[in-house]
Amino acid sequence: MNQFVLGIIIANVLLSMKGFNEYTFLDKYKFQVGKILGGEKIRMFTSGFLHVDWLHLGFNMYALYLFGGIVAGILGNINFLIIYFGSLLAGNMYSLMYHKKEPYYSAVGASGAVSGILYSAILLYPDMTLMLFPLPIPIPAYVFGIGYLLYSIYGMKKQLGNIGHSAHLGGAMGGFLISILLFPSIVYAETLMVALLAIPIVLLLVFGNRLREL
Repeated sequence: MNQFVLGIIIANVLLSMKGFNEYTFLDKYKFQVGKILGGEKIRMFTSGFLHVDWLHLGFNMYALYLFGGIVAGILGNINFLIIYFGSLLAGNMYSLMYHKKEPYYSAVGASGAVSGILYSAILLYPDMTLMLFPLPIPIPAYVFGIGYLLYSIYGMKKQLGNIGHSAHLGGAMGGFLISILLFPSIVYAETLMVALLAIPIVLLLVFGNRLREL
């Protein structure tokens, strides 16, 4: 495993374990709208290294293990870190914007950062296929990426489950845009695929403010 990917996973595991055992630690560093708007900006970063339970942690770290190596292998370790942390902040910034009138809205998890890494991996390795349990059918990665964003938009609107859909969306947008900035030739090499992946993002940016009204 790539050492930088492994380092991020270890940091998530150690800090999440501390949060499992000490609620005061979790409460102090989780994402919470009112606290962040009140000046505790560090929560925009620290919340990405905390999780609610082992299942939440395991799912995010497994996804990071699967896709982080692809991004680091193609773009290099430093660019992997730029995309990871840039997507983490993009996810939390979008959540903050979407939930700005909900001071007690809170969340934890690396989902925004992992979504950014996933979207980056799809851009960089467009021939990749994914097998989604329980269907033993290979799905083109870009089809999965589009479906993932559309589901997250729907989930954010309907508030499905105890899931930070807004962070997923913001993180995916961050990973998409940062990857193109770091590797602009992908736009010319895979123009159609990039355009298809961009459609849900453009729709969200244009019509996102109307979701609450629909």
